[in-house]
Amino acid sequence: MMKRRSSYCRKMLILFGFGMLWVTADVYTEQRNVLDQVKQSTIHRKDLNQNDFAQNLPRQAVKAEMKYQGGDFWTESRKDKVERYPCYTCHTNNPEKFKGAKEMVHGDILLDHGGADKPLSCATCHLKDNPHLFKTADTTNIDMDHSYDLCGQCHFRQKQDWIGGAHGKRVLNWAGKRVVKNCTSCHNPHSPLFQKRWPKTYSPPIDK
Repeated sequence: MMKRRSSYCRKMLILFGFGMLWVTADVYTEQRNVLDQVKQSTIHRKDLNQNDFAQNLPRQAVKAEMKYQGGDFWTESRKDKVERYPCYTCHTNNPEKFKGAKEMVHGDILLDHGGADKPLSCATCHLKDNPHLFKTADTTNIDMDHSYDLCGQCHFRQKQDWIGGAHGKRVLNWAGKRVVKNCTSCHNPHSPLFQKRWPKTYSPPIDK
């Protein structure tokens, strides 16, 4: 009697084991089918004129001279955005060739920086002997592409926020290498305060 029960139990265990294998295989098959469906339904991003835009950098970007909590980051170049003649076209060691040259070339520049108590002048930031470079209060030369160091000597809190990402704007995509706008990408260095203006609406116009 005991032998029959033992044989019966072994048969049931064998059948139960085969059943579990069948169920496990079925579940695994269903999981594979779901994964295949997900892969087939994945939408691949088209090339937006930027191959692997999450990794590539724009042409006009320079590596910042400091790091942030995520490592290295890049900022927009400023040299390629010079809209007028290069500085050395007019600024040489020779005397002024004709009267009114300063007003003619820089007449549209409104210097409103530093406040009424400590107004800035051209020589506060621009290097006299080399107009392509800036200078700090301790006469350290600064490249035009790294003008954030010039701004940061006075606006040091804003610079720290800019390094950490709380101030300024990021360029391109949030994924990949971090590229941010320079200070002068948004602020006019001669008149850094934004002008007061009414908020704009992006609603479509209503036909009357």
